[in-house]
Amino acid sequence: MLAEASAPSEPHAHPEPHILVKHDGGDGDYLVGGHRVALTRDDILFLNPGETHQDLRLPGTRPTRLIALQASGEWLRESFPAVFGVRETHPFPRPREAITPRIRRLADTLAIEVVNDQFLSAERLEFMVLELVLSIVDTYLARRRAAAALWRGSRFSDSRIRRALELLRARPNKEVNIDELASQVGLSRSRFYDLFQVCTGLSPRAYLDMLCVETAIEKLSSGRGKIAEVSAELGFSAQSNFTRFFLHQVGIPPSEYRRATSAKAEPQPEPPGDDEPKLEK
Repeated sequence: MLAEASAPSEPHAHPEPHILVKHDGGDGDYLVGGHRVALTRDDILFLNPGETHQDLRLPGTRPTRLIALQASGEWLRESFPAVFGVRETHPFPRPREAITPRIRRLADTLAIEVVNDQFLSAERLEFMVLELVLSIVDTYLARRRAAAALWRGSRFSDSRIRRALELLRARPNKEVNIDELASQVGLSRSRFYDLFQVCTGLSPRAYLDMLCVETAIEKLSSGRGKIAEVSAELGFSAQSNFTRFFLHQVGIPPSEYRRATSAKAEPQPEPPGDDEPKLEK
């Protein structure tokens, strides 16, 4: 998942599709299907099944930490049959694309979580990989195919649920009214809950909780803002409620998580006046 590239490689290929995103370290050059492409923080590289590729880095180049996303071919075919079906041998039309801000944030948060894997649950890892793959499919593949054809046979084929996911991602907030969200996308409450569970494997509230956790982790690990500010942004009425929520989801309080992630990155002073309130027993 999180790999380090530090030396040139021989030409090779993989039977499953691969996606490469740089996290930190030196920039690199790759040869993908005969095309020389750069891998920087601004890029995302796509390797089709069986496509020959090679790391062309020069001796002395700083090692690169990168996310090498290799979802199983069976999972991809089951989730997105129109894109990754058995007959589709070239799902990615280009070896390199400019990375979007959302995918950049998702990739960085995933890398942070993998580095701090003592706090990472299998459920949260699966959620983050799903969010990343969904965003990649929607960003780089949907615009080149008719939407109906792209999602045909997928568990995400219902456009109303995809719209609900877009709305939840736009502003993760614990105050979101799920019944109003169902109405907004044109579904009854019971139908919305049923379809959402089938599509994502989670209830709408559980999915929203995951989005809130990942938003909190992204902000805490980057040192942006006080814990109280993160708490308010996510819709918690009190910082102690946010601390309790984070503790339940991750296993440690937000202040401890920030210290743990900062210890594995460049040291960052904590914002002044950012002590957590003590939780009532």
